Amino acid sequence: MSNMWTVLLILLVAWVVLSIVGFVFEGLLWLAIIGIVLFVGTIIFGILRQRARRTKA
Repeated sequence: MSNMWTVLLILLVAWVVLSIVGFVFEGLLWLAIIGIVLFVGTIIFGILRQRARRTKA
């Protein structure tokens, strides 16, 4: 279980970095939007996986 959370945390950090880079360089605003979408998607994925494990156990 901790391996999944480690991967999710690494992905969340990567998406935050992409978002920051996208906002810093105005020409890369699309990168910020992708980073935000992936960040939210990763959080939702983690929550759904956690709930599935709770109902399974």
